[in-house]
Amino acid sequence: MAASIKNTSGEPVHAKPFLKWAGSKRQLLNQFINLYPPQLKAGTIKNYYEPFLGSGAVFFDVSKRYKVENVFLSDVNADLILTYKIVQSHVSSLTEVLLKHQKKYLALNKTERLKYFYDQRALFNIQPNDFDTEKKSGKAITRAARLIFLNRTCFNGLFRVNSKGAFNTPAGQYAKPAICDEQNLKAVSGLLQKANIKKSNYNDELKDIKPASFVYFDPPYRPLSRTSNFTAYSKSAFTDEQQARLAQLFRDLNEKGAAVMLSNSETNDCFFDHLYKDFHIVRVPAKRLINSDASKRGLVNEIVVTNYPV
Repeated sequence: MAASIKNTSGEPVHAKPFLKWAGSKRQLLNQFINLYPPQLKAGTIKNYYEPFLGSGAVFFDVSKRYKVENVFLSDVNADLILTYKIVQSHVSSLTEVLLKHQKKYLALNKTERLKYFYDQRALFNIQPNDFDTEKKSGKAITRAARLIFLNRTCFNGLFRVNSKGAFNTPAGQYAKPAICDEQNLKAVSGLLQKANIKKSNYNDELKDIKPASFVYFDPPYRPLSRTSNFTAYSKSAFTDEQQARLAQLFRDLNEKGAAVMLSNSETNDCFFDHLYKDFHIVRVPAKRLINSDASKRGLVNEIVVTNYPV
């Protein structure tokens, strides 16, 4: 295991999400403590799978609280996975580039910051994102640093792409954004040494699931209404048909003996109550933080489905 990272006071730094991400579960972690499988708390679960990675808030929480031998992290978002791999393998070079972004950006006035942001966004959108992180590590590091910079300085830290896959979130208005949290990135890198990180569809890593496993699903949420759809973290939409396929995979994993937990939004048509009627469903209050109208960012219910009693 990698050596622990300590802050300037000599205290250990616990790795936490290094990206802001819509739908992040950081605000729900205190409620999730009581929803994790009993086998995890008993120490009999050896493998952790998170196929819709995003900010990885649940992964970081589980890793902090429990001992898990093997970790399998995946997502369809190529840039997200590239960035995780760079943090895993090239964190020192990554922080050097981020510190340069931070120094340049913080020295600019408001108008100059806007230009710098949109220049970086334009460069991000014309650069390929399919680099081999080892054979072309320099280009991959540049792109990962650019994604973190944009994530830390864009509106609401919102990763959003259009139908062509281009990042299109506008600039934010932060006075002093934390573009490079060097201590946390190093702590994250140490934690990721035990992780297998892949760009893949949600079911690819689970075809040959290992025994004694816990799987956490956090798919793109079903919209609360026709006008509130926001699942554009990749250029592919996540339809009701795909939600149904995921529910079938949930049932298959249950048959294989894995512990499975899934989050989604509660909708008025009881869609998920029907889809997961054979399993345990609880509702937890959550703040809906991303909306152009601040008055519509109030409490909503999210559902958590498990194949074990909680």
